[in-house]
Amino acid sequence: MPFERMEVNKKQRKDPGEKTISIHHGESFSKETGCIMPPIFATSTFKHGNINNFDYTRSGNPNFLILERILKALEKADFCTSFNSGISAVTAIASSLKQGDKVLCERNLYGCTTRLFEKVFKKFGINVFYTDFTNPEYKSTISKIKPDLIWLESPTNPLLKILDLNEICSVAQEKEITIVVDNTFSTSLIQKPLSLGATISLISTTKFINGHSDALGGAVLTNDLEWHEKMVFAQKSLGLNPSPFDSWLITRGLKTLPLRIKEQSKNAELLAQQLTSCPLISELIYPFNTDHPQYMLAKSQMNMGGSIITIRLKLNKEKTFEFCKRLNYFSLAESLGGVESLICHPATMTHASVDPGTKKELGINDSLIRLSVGCEDIEDLSSDLFMAFEDI
Repeated sequence: MPFERMEVNKKQRKDPGEKTISIHHGESFSKETGCIMPPIFATSTFKHGNINNFDYTRSGNPNFLILERILKALEKADFCTSFNSGISAVTAIASSLKQGDKVLCERNLYGCTTRLFEKVFKKFGINVFYTDFTNPEYKSTISKIKPDLIWLESPTNPLLKILDLNEICSVAQEKEITIVVDNTFSTSLIQKPLSLGATISLISTTKFINGHSDALGGAVLTNDLEWHEKMVFAQKSLGLNPSPFDSWLITRGLKTLPLRIKEQSKNAELLAQQLTSCPLISELIYPFNTDHPQYMLAKSQMNMGGSIITIRLKLNKEKTFEFCKRLNYFSLAESLGGVESLICHPATMTHASVDPGTKKELGINDSLIRLSVGCEDIEDLSSDLFMAFEDI
């Protein structure tokens, strides 16, 4: 099949696309070697008076800067600060609050984020509240609580609720409330929270950004100079900086992010369609399935449906674990976003620290599983799941 002809403007260079940005990282800080891939700057300290003013890796390293430049270019953000994990990025933001500040969170959050607020920052006088941001009543909740900061995820973990980020951010902006959106499930290739009005876009670079399950990292992106300065302060003063090696690994993983996330989303969308007919499934949640309660919003807000599928089985806890362990290509494990497919049991894994009453209220029970669909052949993933269902 011949390639489609493309008209090229030879006189004017356009802004680079996402695949190009992901691959061409710019400055390598090693011009004299001519290296294509930047080296790992495995040093704790730098000689005074160097051209880039590096002094100590806790407060800056070439590998951090390279990674941050790519991430902010993809997000179209003014500023990016990298951290040693996603939860360190959460810590950096939360530690910037002061005693008595109020945080209003989406009810369905990543379990470790909830644990950090409930078990750590509440002790220091941060007041934390929760509400369902898919319910229009959230507006009156904002007016009643008058939060200093609103914390969102969309899609949420693990129930994949889609929040109207544009509307919520508009409401918050009128009241001068800081909005944080954890964009880990989507990355900037699927949605850009800052362009939808968020103050801060947070991401665990451990997941899709790195994509190979071999490094930890996090990042905070913003167009707000004051918040950027707070993040740089937290990175240095709290020791939340990433390692040069992990930053290098994540930069390497980023080069294939557009290719991976497109393939993973395509696989997930096909699997979500195929699995709807399975008699052992009582509910399948995927943002781009037409029966998703926020389907139209998801289609308007997201470029792709993502690679996460959440399923409620007609099985008890014992049988649910038996199903998970019968799979060959979906490993039962924490995390998500890698090239390999994973299956997770949220009630005992990602949300194990959430109190039982809250889990029951949210519907995170022992029959709920979460698939992170990888880049394997779709035929292999599909047969793996259906064979496991047949054997239960």
